[in-house]
Amino acid sequence: MVTSLLNAIDDVMYYPVLIIVMSVFGLYFTFRMRGVQIRLLPEAIRCVMEPPEGENVSSFQALMVSTASRVGTGNIIGVSTAICLGGPGACFWMWLMCIIGGASAFTESTLAQIYKRRGKDGNFFGGPAYYIEQALHAPQVAILFCIFLIATYAFGFNLLCSYNLQSTFAAYPFYHKESTPIIIGVILAVIVGYCLMGGGKRIISLTSTIVPFMGVSYVLVALIIIFLHFRNIPEMFVEIFTNAFDFKAIFGGVSGSCMIYGIKRGLYSNEAGVGSAPNAAAAAHVSHPVKQGLVQTLSVYIDTLLLCTATALMCLVSGTPISAEVSGAPYVQNAISTVFGEIGPIFITIAMILFAFTTLIGNLYYVDNALAFLNGKKMPGKRFMQIFHSICMLVVFLGAIAPMDACWALADITMGLMTFINLPCCFLMSGTVSKALKDYECKKREGRNPVFKAREIGIEDSQLGCWK
Repeated sequence: MVTSLLNAIDDVMYYPVLIIVMSVFGLYFTFRMRGVQIRLLPEAIRCVMEPPEGENVSSFQALMVSTASRVGTGNIIGVSTAICLGGPGACFWMWLMCIIGGASAFTESTLAQIYKRRGKDGNFFGGPAYYIEQALHAPQVAILFCIFLIATYAFGFNLLCSYNLQSTFAAYPFYHKESTPIIIGVILAVIVGYCLMGGGKRIISLTSTIVPFMGVSYVLVALIIIFLHFRNIPEMFVEIFTNAFDFKAIFGGVSGSCMIYGIKRGLYSNEAGVGSAPNAAAAAHVSHPVKQGLVQTLSVYIDTLLLCTATALMCLVSGTPISAEVSGAPYVQNAISTVFGEIGPIFITIAMILFAFTTLIGNLYYVDNALAFLNGKKMPGKRFMQIFHSICMLVVFLGAIAPMDACWALADITMGLMTFINLPCCFLMSGTVSKALKDYECKKREGRNPVFKAREIGIEDSQLGCWK
């Protein structure tokens, strides 16, 4: 009953509402900023290579924070689910939404930089709640956004992440449908709780070091599989584009089509326009807000065009049969087994454990910013946080035993609610971003390193927490 209700809400929210909202705003930002996500891609790469100033957070470090939050189980399980339930054409729609979403990522991250604040420790912080409050003078809307962010990252995403992790163990002989998810859920909840209560700094440090190497290893493994099945490459791309433009099939069952699944999984994975990455973007120390806006477009590309594409092409080129029964981890494990045999599923399981664990912890650190905003810009008391973290542990446990459809639907819905607030607010402030971009490009043409001065684009110092 509950799962059916969630799926019904999910279907209506994504088709036609959220698809139209995302596409229209993404295209608007693309035209308003003159294709900035493509046109200034070389400049974005140059900006990310700029060295940090002292101990301040650099563009590269902020990029890694936002990329770490984007990269997770959705890059593996989400792509597999989209292909198995929607068809190979989901890949094309995922790519298209990535390119369009790059403009949304630029806009929201540039705004986060313009309206960021400096803490007592000298570090910067900010995000959608802050630019909604400061620029639009809409504190109630900012509060609502924080509530949806907490619902998404503390509940929706963590339910799904926990489910995705336990599902990877279904390929092993010891897996029992009734008992194994409970055991995995308990173990995962305890480890996450240990880290949240302050005892897991070494674990977090270790995984944050290992995960980038795991990401590179994952892409290399995918390339090996693609290379060893190179004869299937032409047929694979024909299948992707044929399925993507089979409009008779798409409009015959829109909610379950490759188009909808591709857009949903693309949004879930790269989070462009959702309003999460700006929290990380605001922390960077740069000479001009546009620099970090450009850098954040790279995070979207890394997530979707690199990691999600690695999963999709690896699976499709392997020739592994596609069906709803193998959606999720089994399809990816079957694909990698065509080359690596029994070692393949083990590699996927290790990757999923590392991606899932850092995603779970990272999601809850994102939530801290929202809790601080709701508590008058300061972290709640120790007692409250202990109770909240206990609830988060329960959510992680429940995710391991919840139905797959319910987990996906709840994550989609809560993230969609964030998007419904963030994108319209970015639209209302897009003029500011456009002026900042023109200011940046003008100074670049003059051969200067762009330095932002708010008054030069019509913003008074009193409106900002920084850049005075």
